[in-house]
Amino acid sequence: MNIRLKVVVILLGCFSFVTFAQEKKEIVPQTYVAHKASGDIAIDGKADEASWKKAPWTNDFIDIEGIVKPTYQTQVKMLWDETYFYILAKMEEPHVWATLKQRDTIIFYNNDFEVFVDPDGDSYNYYELELNALNTVWDLFLTKPYRAGNVVLNDWDINGLKSAVHIDGTLNNPNDKDKGWTLEMAIPWSVYKTSYHQDVVPRDTFWRVNFSRVNWDYQLTNGTYERKKGPNGKHLPEYNWVWSPIGVINMHEPENWGYVYFSSKEPGTQVDFTIPKDEKVKWELFKLYRAYRKYHAANKQKVTSIKDISPSAITVEGTELKPTLENHSFGWTISVKSPFTNDLLIIKEDGEFSKRKQ
Repeated sequence: MNIRLKVVVILLGCFSFVTFAQEKKEIVPQTYVAHKASGDIAIDGKADEASWKKAPWTNDFIDIEGIVKPTYQTQVKMLWDETYFYILAKMEEPHVWATLKQRDTIIFYNNDFEVFVDPDGDSYNYYELELNALNTVWDLFLTKPYRAGNVVLNDWDINGLKSAVHIDGTLNNPNDKDKGWTLEMAIPWSVYKTSYHQDVVPRDTFWRVNFSRVNWDYQLTNGTYERKKGPNGKHLPEYNWVWSPIGVINMHEPENWGYVYFSSKEPGTQVDFTIPKDEKVKWELFKLYRAYRKYHAANKQKVTSIKDISPSAITVEGTELKPTLENHSFGWTISVKSPFTNDLLIIKEDGEFSKRKQ
């Protein structure tokens, strides 16, 4: 791990720790049906193919805490085929600027667009991709969220990534006003392969996905855009605008990302997707996970009963859950048998989720 990456990990790790103490707003994740493209998609930033025209836009982005409407509109479309996951992001911006040109530099120091993907929804082993208006890429693989003492693989690359930017205006020109920029990308499914799961194309199933747009107030120094500083000489805080809000200022909570269902039907076809009830059971497990951590931090001891952290009955869709807590010498687990599928849903002390078929 190089020095620059160490700084990033420490920064984001501390960032996650600070936000952990904030009260979490109850938020239901966004959903989107990504249809299978009916023809070839040219990655040129223009998105003039028939499939793109038929694909719906997501809801407008909201701020990451789910409270404030962003200053500028952001929307996304998604498609897929047997080779790529296609993403189209349209961002309103009166001053399109970017300065970072080196791959794997800290792209969110510019205005950027970010993609987060957790294929199996266990909150571990997920992927992050950031791009700016110069089409400069930062791609990372994260073994687990920062709260769990993660490992960031900064040298991981999305081999075969295609991306293009189209600017409705002029880049880095402070003498005019722009309308915004459009980012189009194709992420190969092959980058999500593992040694034990080679065919990862998500046909007629869902993945956990989210998108973030980092936007900064700017200042001009000798005619060049840069992040604006306050009277104390420090950069003003960035804006974090996302597709599916998290409830706290921390993108690294994969359990709170949105749901993208990859339909094998062509764009324009009506497809209804409902978040499975077991996913809602999973949300309750993560609430218990956070409550356990909060209790342990406050009392310096293990939780001995579910009632210590959840005195009221836990229900999903009107059905009561019966979670079980087990403390071990090496940690703890909370599990519950789903009343909807009979599968055993489990969360560990490090926040890793798993499901066992019964």
